[in-house]
Amino acid sequence: MEQWVIPPTENAEFVAAMEEVLDLYQKPLDTDVPVVNMDEQPVTLRDDIREPCPLKPGQIKRVDNEYRRNGTAQLFIFTEALTGWRGVSVRERRTAVDWAQEVKVLLDEVYPKAKRVILVCDNLNTHKVSSLYKAFPAAEARRLCARLEIVYTPKHGSWLNIAEIELSVLTRQCLGRRIPDIETLRRETQAWEKRRNGEAKQVDWQWTTDDARIRLKRLYPQF
Repeated sequence: MEQWVIPPTENAEFVAAMEEVLDLYQKPLDTDVPVVNMDEQPVTLRDDIREPCPLKPGQIKRVDNEYRRNGTAQLFIFTEALTGWRGVSVRERRTAVDWAQEVKVLLDEVYPKAKRVILVCDNLNTHKVSSLYKAFPAAEARRLCARLEIVYTPKHGSWLNIAEIELSVLTRQCLGRRIPDIETLRRETQAWEKRRNGEAKQVDWQWTTDDARIRLKRLYPQF
């Protein structure tokens, strides 16, 4: 994830991208054109070298400071704030092809009846429609592109991405311990996804364009 950075002085490029995202968040639910946020994060796989101490009543789990690194995995998270849905996928890598395959699942399996899906994401170099052409034949890539609209958060403004909120919750609730391998990571994140979706907790986004024009006035060009 990018750092939460706000430009120190006026920045028309940042403002334009920010207002596009904020206006999008104020739109009501439209099942024909859902608004979905996505983000991704690497996870380091770690295994115990020594067996943890047996648990005793009133004690927390005690583990040795040393651990074995088992490589990394990549988390992809998608969330629709207005319905409280989120989906988590685990892959070995985060290539353009991996992202394109995740988008295909989103369009064809999660939202097969939607006319178009608006996908809010950051400016990572794999988050491009060209990635679809790297992953699929031209006709298939074009078919997917026709139902996909990408809206980018500002550069260094990924804090405007609602998916970061869900990713933060996932990290706190599920990843704050050693996970030894990718299959364990898949099981744990799928269990978290099922529980979180069962709660159907929505994100109540309060920050609006009007708020930004007042509180971030320094970012706007002055006339």
